[in-house]
Formats: sequence, structure tokens, C-alpha cells
Amino acid sequence: MLVAASLYGQQNFQGLVINESGTPISDAEVFVRQTQTLAVTNENGEFILENVPDGTYDVVVFAFEYRVLEQTIDISSSTQLRFQLEPLSAHKLSEVVITQEREKVFALQKLKTVEGTAIYAGKKSEVVLVGNIPGNLAANNPRQLYNQVAGLNIFDYGDAGLQLNIGGRGLDPNRTANFNVRQNGYDISADALGYPESYYTPPAEALDQIQVVRGAASLQYGPQFGGLVNFKFRKPNPNKTIEWVSRQTVGSFDLKTSFNSLSGTVGNFSYYTYFNYKEGNGFRPNSRFNSRNYYGHFEYQLSAKTSLAFETTLLNYLAKQPGGLTDVQFLENPDFSNRERNWFDVDWKLFSLRLEHQFSNNTDFSLNLFSLDASRKALGFRTNRVSQPDDPNEPRELLVDNFYNWGAEARILNRYKIKESDAVLLLGTKYYQTSNDQRQGPGSNANGPDFSFADDEFPNYERQSQFDFPNLNLALFGENIFNLSKTFSLTPGFRFEYIKTESEGSFRNIVLDLAGNPLLNEEIPDDRAFERNFLLLGLGASFKPSTSLEVYGNFSQNYRSVTFSDIRVVNPSFQIDPNISDEDGFTADIGVRGRLKNTFTYDFSAFGLLYDNRLGEILRNETRTNGNGEEIETGRVVRFRGNIGTAFIYGLESFADVNIKEIVFPSLEKAKLNFFVNLALTNSEYTQSDQNNVEGNQVEFIPDVNLKTGLSLGYGNFLGSLQYTFLSEQFTDATNAPQDVNDNQRGIEGTIPAYDIMDFSLSYSWKMLKVEAGINNLLDNSYFTRRATGYPGPGIIPAEPRTFYTTLQLKL
Repeated sequence: MLVAASLYGQQNFQGLVINESGTPISDAEVFVRQTQTLAVTNENGEFILENVPDGTYDVVVFAFEYRVLEQTIDISSSTQLRFQLEPLSAHKLSEVVITQEREKVFALQKLKTVEGTAIYAGKKSEVVLVGNIPGNLAANNPRQLYNQVAGLNIFDYGDAGLQLNIGGRGLDPNRTANFNVRQNGYDISADALGYPESYYTPPAEALDQIQVVRGAASLQYGPQFGGLVNFKFRKPNPNKTIEWVSRQTVGSFDLKTSFNSLSGTVGNFSYYTYFNYKEGNGFRPNSRFNSRNYYGHFEYQLSAKTSLAFETTLLNYLAKQPGGLTDVQFLENPDFSNRERNWFDVDWKLFSLRLEHQFSNNTDFSLNLFSLDASRKALGFRTNRVSQPDDPNEPRELLVDNFYNWGAEARILNRYKIKESDAVLLLGTKYYQTSNDQRQGPGSNANGPDFSFADDEFPNYERQSQFDFPNLNLALFGENIFNLSKTFSLTPGFRFEYIKTESEGSFRNIVLDLAGNPLLNEEIPDDRAFERNFLLLGLGASFKPSTSLEVYGNFSQNYRSVTFSDIRVVNPSFQIDPNISDEDGFTADIGVRGRLKNTFTYDFSAFGLLYDNRLGEILRNETRTNGNGEEIETGRVVRFRGNIGTAFIYGLESFADVNIKEIVFPSLEKAKLNFFVNLALTNSEYTQSDQNNVEGNQVEFIPDVNLKTGLSLGYGNFLGSLQYTFLSEQFTDATNAPQDVNDNQRGIEGTIPAYDIMDFSLSYSWKMLKVEAGINNLLDNSYFTRRATGYPGPGIIPAEPRTFYTTLQLKL
């Protein structure tokens, strides 16, 4: 659906949806295209369209087992809305027919101009409707989930989707750290500013939508360059006291997942809850994982205008990690592993309490309180000489991070008039406080997942540190939609940020002689504080000459604060500049999107992104402080992380979907055939740098060509999809080091060669049962998407070969 300059009035309109015999139809969806207003009928077939001014509108009505009804009607204060739907056919309907009819209304949906207490006018937004995706949902396959989101770069891990790793426009995909990641509107990452990595990803089987907002998203959700990724869970079933969905999946390399959800409504109380279990062995030796994930949403409607919802999320997973490879090892045998003692453990506890209240038909308010109690523990051998065997008599390196944070975000949205013109104002504030700690030191020399420190056994272990990271963030933000005409709107906005990032702790400086005896063993305090405040500004514009065409554009300033992993982590693979500072810049988008009847949908846009003080990595000689406090070179070459310089990234992002069935054989009601193309062409350059061999280079993690294309097809109750993905070569460091196919020591630097992948999926539904099956990496290509410098490497992390999966679903 198109995001456009919608008009906002001050009246509500009631209506009724019935069938040919006059029987009310419940759960019918009534959609007004111009205002992006959606209403759902109750058990009596009644609905209310809120805040729709007098005027002429295109109204679309959808209900399962009925044909989509599209009408152009005049709405005024005296209008009585009444819609009569025709059944699709006299015989039993197939899932293809139902899906196809609903996609006429909701496929390729964009976020509405105003949604709840948020404004999206003039922004580049994509909404992934998870229920419409034929693919490997049990493993959260990101290639299939995000196949219609333009320009995303994805790291493949093969861990059944336990971690999401997406980037784009030159942003590092590692744990989606350059996006503000939320579920149901609240933060879920370790520390949104101090350590914005996401170790928890909701299972796709529980999701209704995945919202991706870029461009001026920073004004509402934070200063990040990437924008927003928001996971919206399925809502409680309003028509049943209890609904049970059970999905059991088996796949290659002993993959087993079990997803079971309960949902329902009893009076004013509604709930949605699930438990998800996953286990499997990776395709390489020394790799396996298991996870347990529980989620509960419990909501009570206090009154017609007030609701209160509580949510809890619990996740625990343990993974054995096979480590990285050198280029020679990968080319000879990507299944190889010489790491038998590397482990990773995550424990995540999220809580949220959300209050929503409607002061009037024009004013909505929301307050979200949320907190996180979590930890991640990494244990293993991670020398920057990847080919070096792991000595079982030596200690393993252990990193333990604990995350404790809480926050509150309040928003108020008001619809008002400026003379005869309608306008919308959003104001909000966010308070966010964290108390995190990190310890690094010797682990045991055992093989199993023993996450206790072995200080007494290994007092001279070289990499030791212990830090507390108390961070504080206060933000004020606002946006306003000014409708300058019925077809054109401007949406200026601002965000004021106060950030205080601190590190309090020390690290040990240990120098050993050739026999391993300590020449120096001292504790060095390293307390730092970064306190700053700044104002971000942005502007969005939307021009909609018709209901099927929109031209949009936006400009927004961006900011990324240094994280505590930027400040201090002792890593044998890279060094950190002690004078590291924050990044800033801007993002701009301009594009056109729309649709031609029900056959062609498109979104074409150009973007530019300026990155000043960009953080990056270059290859240089390692330095170390000696006993006299002098910096000396050790003779080793390491990756050096710091502010590399100024980079400019620009490109074209395009998406198009063609309904071939409607063009070639429209009379075949049970058939479905769609073809889509998602193509991003991107270029980049470091325009200025004080570092050697950087200026004029390309920016890392940017393939010139990023293509995803495929077919969705079906007949009767069969549905299927075939998808092809291609990414051209990309650099992994600012010096643009090429791939060295003869490297048999490190595997840390070099390009990621071009690769292509094909995925195939099928599903069949029969009454309460549904069977899904598919093949990922159908052509069994050998490729990799990441060169790690720390965990789970260092070195090349090979992607999965050809894999199979089968899912059985029961819905009662």
C-alpha cells in the first residue's frame, strides 16, 4: 500500500459488512486507500472508520472466502456505510485463492502515514508480511524473509536464525548493530547506544509483520544511520477463547524445531503466547546449538479508550562454534574446523508494559516501559593466526558481558487544523539507562562449556580486563505533517539527544619473556567518559497526484555514538584507537512508488549517505606500551579500528512485482503466478582520510550489485516459490585488501568474493493441516559472507551448503 499525504478529519463513521443473504461478516477488513485507514468488523459485522474527513475515497473490503470489493464512495457526516460481499465460488476454496484475494489489498504494504502514535509520511518504508512468505520460517531464513526489502546485505550463519545479521548502504551487518532493533515498538538489543548488538531475534513463525524504515526514521527511533527494524508479533485471536498452532520442523544436519502457540480472547482480556525449541548440528565439525524461547503477551481493555498490555520474552541458547578458516582452508575444504573448544551462551530476559489511551478522536497517547536483564558469554581460542592448532593445555579466552537496562518512551499524537488544512503533530520523549559490565580473562583448558574464570590457574594470561559501562540517554523528538494541498505534504522533524557513555575499569599489561615468564604484570586503570548533546533535523515530503502514485523524499541527519566495544576489548586480531570518537552524517532518499491496477507494483528510489568520522578498520603494525610507557611496534600486522575518514555512499534501489496471472490467464481463479525483482546498485568512496592507503578507496560491506529475484506460484492448495540471490564482490576493510588465495595463516583480511544462491519452497494446505518443504542453496554453491575478527572466528565463516527442511503445521 502506498504511503501518501493523507487527510485527517475529526469524525468517525460507522458501517456494516454483510453477505448476499444479509448475514453479518465478522473479521472483514475495510481499508480506505487515501487515508490508509483500516477497520475490522466485529461479530455483528460492524466497523468504525476513525478520523476520516468528508470527501471522496476508494474503499476496499476484504474477508476470507469472499471476493474483494472495491468502491469509490462519498463520505460525509450523514453517510451510512454498508457493503455486501459475494462469495468467491460455490465450491471449496483453496489457500491460493484466499491469499491472492488478500494480496490485492495488502501485498507489498508500506507503513501508513500515521500508525498508532508514529508518523511515517515521506519516509522510505517496507513492511514484510510474514504470513505471505513461502520459505523456511522455522530457520528464520533472512534471504527469504527480507527478499523484497531493497539493498540489504546479509551475513549467513546457519544457526536456524538465532541471530539476525543485516546491513545495507555500507553498514556492517554484524548482529544488525547499525539499526535500531525493536519488537512491538520497544528496544531488544543489548544496549541501544552503548552496545547495539542483537543476540535475540524473534522466530518468524510468531510474527505478523517486520517493519523496516530508513531515511528520516532517526527522528523517532534514534540517531542510527540504518533506521528501524521492528518485529510485530501476531495479535490475539479475537474470536476464540483458545487457538492452538503447532509447527514441527526437521531438516538437514539434525535440525529440529518445535513451535507451539496459544491465543485467544475472553471478555476484555486477550493473550498470545508461544514456546519455541530449536536444536541442530552445523554442517561443520565442532558445531551444534540448542535454544529455548518463550514469549507472552497479555492485554486488558480497561475501557473503550484505554488498554494495558504486558509482555515478557525469555531466551536461552548454547552453541558450539567451529571457528574461522584461512583462504586456503576454505578453498580446500569449507567443512574443516580446528577449533574443538569454542562455545557461546546467551541468556535474554525482556519485559514491557504498554499503556495506550485515546484522549479524544484526535489525540492518542502511548507510554511504553521496558527493561532487559541479559548476558552473553564467549569462550574459546581466537588467535589471529587462524591456522594455528588449539593447544588443549592452554587456557581459553573468556568474555562475559552482563546487560541491565530499562527505559520509558512516551508519545502523544494530535490531529488538528491550520485554517482549513489538516495537520498532525507527534511529540515524544525517551529515557534510557543502562548498567552493563564486561570481564575478559582466562577460561579453563577443558573442552566443555565451562564459563568460569581460571585466574588462579593462569595468573599471567595476557588479555585481561574488567569494566563497568554506566550509560544514560535522554531524547526529545517531534514531527508534524503539514498538508499544503490535497496532494502535497511536508513533514519536518527534530530529535534532541543527550548521551553519556562511560567506561570504568582497568586492563592488565603483561609482558612475557621467550620462556613465558612475566617481565611485567601491571594493572592499568582506564576510565573514560563521553558526554554530549546534539540536535538532529529532518524533512520529509510526499506528493500524491493519484491514489496509485506517490513521489516521496526525505533528508535526515544521523549520528552514531561510540560503543563500549569500541572503547575497550582486548583482541589479538585488532587494536582500537584510544582517541576514537563518534560518527555523524546524513541520509537522503528520493523515490517514486505506486501500482498499476492489480498487475504491477513498484518502488524506485535513489539515496545518498554521507559518513563523517566513519569508524572502520585498516591493516597496520601492532603497537604496545612498554614498561616505560612508550609505544613500540611488536612486528605483527593487525586490524586497526578507529575513525577512518569521510565516506560518501550513493545508489539506486528498486523493487517491482508483476502479477503474471492477471495478465496472461485472469480467468484461472485457483492459479497464482507473480514475478519480482529487487535490485540495488551502489557505489561509494572514501573522500578524505588521514590514514594511509584509504582516500579514494571503496567503502567496506558494499557490493556494487545486490540482486534478489524470483517467482511465487501456486494452484489449488499448492503454493511455491523460487528465488535467486546474487551479490557482487565486496571489501571488508578500508584499505581494500584483495583476497589472497594463498593465505594459509589468517583469513581475516581480503574481499568477500561474489556469490549466488537459489532457494526453493513448497507448501500444501488441507483443512487444519499444512505441510511445508524446501531446499535452501539449491545449487549447492560454496561461498562465505563474513571474515570475522573475533567470535565466532577469527577467519572466514563458511555459509551453509545445500539444506532441506520439512514442516508440519496443525491449527485448532
